Formats: sequence, C-alpha cells, structure tokens
Amino acid sequence: MPGLVLPAYFSYYKSPVKLVDTPDGGIKAWRLSHDTGGWEPADDLIEEILFAVGGEISSLTVDSFVDWTEHDRGRYLRGEGPIFALYETVKAIMENAKAERRQLTTKELALVRGIRRKTFVMFEEELQRAGDPAADPSLAQ
Repeated sequence: MPGLVLPAYFSYYKSPVKLVDTPDGGIKAWRLSHDTGGWEPADDLIEEILFAVGGEISSLTVDSFVDWTEHDRGRYLRGEGPIFALYETVKAIMENAKAERRQLTTKELALVRGIRRKTFVMFEEELQRAGDPAADPSLAQ
C-alpha cells in the first residue's frame, strides 16, 4: 500500500496489532493473544485496519504499542516469575492511585512506562526462544 511504512502498529478494538513486511514484499498482521501473551496471525484484519482507521481502530506509536501490549499482558495473564512480579508492581501502583482517586504522578507514570518496556523485552525474548515468529524484543530497546 503506498505511503504505509512498515512495521506499523494499531489498536484494533482495544487489542494491539502490528503489521510487518514479508520477504516477498507483502504484509503480515499479528494480533496479541490475551490467552498466551504471544502473537496470533491476523492477516484477515489487514484490509479493515488499513481502510477503516477511525472509531475502534487507531494508529499507535511504537511506545504506545509497547505500553498497550504490556497493559494487556499484565491484565489478562497470570503466572510466576520475574515478569509477573513486575506486572504485579504496576498493578499495585495503578490501584494505589485509583484508591486515592488521583492520576498517576509524573514519577509513577515514568516508573510504569519503564517497567512495561522492561517486561515487553523480557516477554518477547521468551516468545523468541519458544519460536514465536512475530516476537520482536527490539521494539522496546
């Protein structure tokens, strides 16, 4: 598609989706799985995303994509280990601000974003080791 720079990142009905180029010059779509935290093929969404941006579909920056992905992983996934401990830390920060009926402070927001960048890299590296073809820890590095 002319004018489209890949990779490109989107929110599709509040779910992170990334579009990447293929070796043959095509486009491949990957959608975050709320069940596994990995990436599911989503080529059926390409045309809708490209031609219907607006409403429930919006373009994201890389930083927003990383943040949104980690927001969803922290919300939908449960497990043990360092990644999940960091998700719990973010959850505690968010819940504390909510209980105090206030927005996150500048420091809290920076801390949450920093933790999410770290968990994104950690999670994507695990996905790479497991063979997920869409894993890309370099996005947050």
